[in-house]
Amino acid sequence: MSQKHKPISEKKFWLQRLSKTSLRALHILGITGAGGGILLGVDKTLWCNYWILAMSTGSLLMLWEVVRDWRWLIQLKGLLTLVKLCLLALFIPLATYKPELLIAIVLLSVIVSHGPAGLRHFSVIHGRRLDGRKEIKG
Repeated sequence: MSQKHKPISEKKFWLQRLSKTSLRALHILGITGAGGGILLGVDKTLWCNYWILAMSTGSLLMLWEVVRDWRWLIQLKGLLTLVKLCLLALFIPLATYKPELLIAIVLLSVIVSHGPAGLRHFSVIHGRRLDGRKEIKG
């Protein structure tokens, strides 16, 4: 068995699991703070730090997935995450539609996180479910 496919130790598993769970928790906190500010029309200075937290943790979570298995980028879970980034980019030219864009992003997030594995792992290149390496949930 190659070094790359050897099971990880229990200690390393728990370290990775707790790290990813903590990162996701901070991401949700950031989304909640920034989302509340956007949806309620609160002054940006009051939610900007949450926005920074959401964007930095989201970037780290994406990097985690791509480094773990590059095929994440061709699975629906990766592609829908990239669609969410495109919707975020629309915050600038379509600033008056931030609440609607945010709602669409949150709904896509639920599909990516809680949809059936056959949907999340579907590869648009292969036209079928493509399971990657064992995931560290979190």
